[in-house]
Amino acid sequence: MQFDLDLPKPDPGIRIIAGTDEAGRGPLAGDVVAAAVILDEMCPIMGLDDSKKLSERQRNACFAQVVEKAQAYAIARATVAEIDQLNILQASMLAMQRAVEALQIQPQFVYVDGNRCPQWQYPSEAIIKGDSRVQCIAAASILAKVTRDAEMVKFDKQYPGYGFAQHKGYPTKAHIQALQTLGPCPIHRESYGPVAAVLS
Repeated sequence: MQFDLDLPKPDPGIRIIAGTDEAGRGPLAGDVVAAAVILDEMCPIMGLDDSKKLSERQRNACFAQVVEKAQAYAIARATVAEIDQLNILQASMLAMQRAVEALQIQPQFVYVDGNRCPQWQYPSEAIIKGDSRVQCIAAASILAKVTRDAEMVKFDKQYPGYGFAQHKGYPTKAHIQALQTLGPCPIHRESYGPVAAVLS
């Protein structure tokens, strides 16, 4: 894809730039997972794009390339309990902060997907639709989504009947029906409306 060249640029002296993104704001179940990536300009990664625009096979191929070629990457999360306690926006910010802080090489500047940045010490810029505009955010979006999707497939075996392997926790018709029939399981977000409705 053609990435956006007309972006807010950090100071010319800044060389170590990370991108961060999360996966899993919308689902009714599971953690919100974030990733942070510092790409290596000398090792380009083919096929990078917004993770939602790629097929599962393409995402997995890009995931392997990012892990192999990035200067640094990290994956972090905020738990279901933290989502219910903080709200999903604050939990997403926390997950992205944890991912950036876990990078083995600490960035001088961070591009953040979305319209706001976490409250942290890093110089940063929020980029709306950043996962389709900034390479390092696209890489982070792929790491986060592939990681979270794999976890939901495992949860499908641990909590059968909900269809987690298919919908990954998102509020599909089948998921809502299973939730109403079986009741919530331990990975459901109790603060989300459809889950709260069943609990009440």
